[in-house]
Amino acid sequence: MLKYIVAYAATAVIFFACDFVWLSTMGGFYRERASGLFLDKPNLAIAGLFYLVYVGGVVFLAVIPGLSGGSWSAALLAGLVLGLVAYGTYDLTNLSTLKNWPLAVTLVDLAWGTGLTGVAATGGFLVTRWLAA
Repeated sequence: MLKYIVAYAATAVIFFACDFVWLSTMGGFYRERASGLFLDKPNLAIAGLFYLVYVGGVVFLAVIPGLSGGSWSAALLAGLVLGLVAYGTYDLTNLSTLKNWPLAVTLVDLAWGTGLTGVAATGGFLVTRWLAA
């Protein structure tokens, strides 16, 4: 049980910290290109729910399988694939269904989500292996 708690906590801290820095520095990029589509203030309860669920998916689908196989590269690859699928679902759906959804936002956010998920999965794997394996 300790392994799962450490994996979740480590992955959550890494994911959230990286995403916080990204959104703090790149928020203007999104707002400039998709003006009128965002709330003035995000709904933090819903955002928190996203982080809780998404990190659980990263742990279940990437970190734990990586630990079971003993390979950080397996955690990285699974994290990259998960990020591509999850962020691709969001960004490509927006591109196909929303008026004025910018291609640049889709490409940047898809690259960000893919890389972020891979980094969080790998970091979660490494911290868990170090502390709880």
